[in-house]
Amino acid sequence: MDSLVDSLNNAYQEFVAGAANVLEANEASGAQKTAATDAALENFKQKWELFRVACDQAEEFVESVKQRIGSECLVDEATGSLAGKSGQSATTSLPPISAVRLEQMSKAVRWLVIELQHGSGAAASASAHSHQSAPFDARFTEDATQ
Repeated sequence: MDSLVDSLNNAYQEFVAGAANVLEANEASGAQKTAATDAALENFKQKWELFRVACDQAEEFVESVKQRIGSECLVDEATGSLAGKSGQSATTSLPPISAVRLEQMSKAVRWLVIELQHGSGAAASASAHSHQSAPFDARFTEDATQ
């Protein structure tokens, strides 16, 4: 993560320096279009693109961490691990589900989302069923009817 922050910081510093170079070239030319101002603008454009890439990479990292944390919390909640860790009893009347079953459901949802994003909703339901690798969990009646 430190390297990602350093990369983003470096890209930002270069972007700001590129902007300063454009301003300096523009001032030196008396606000006239010259080869120096064109070169400074092109350099600025490159720095801007590199900064955008660094921002996108940082955003992807943050999103992946958010998803990982969310998944871990969901697994803990669903399997009852939180109650065991905190010393409190579970307050829901639903029995905890297995982590394997939770992962199956998560994969099915991901496949559905992918299929829907690609515009083939009809294929999504068949696809989700074909990607389940483990047998259904008898605690869930909707699984028994598939």
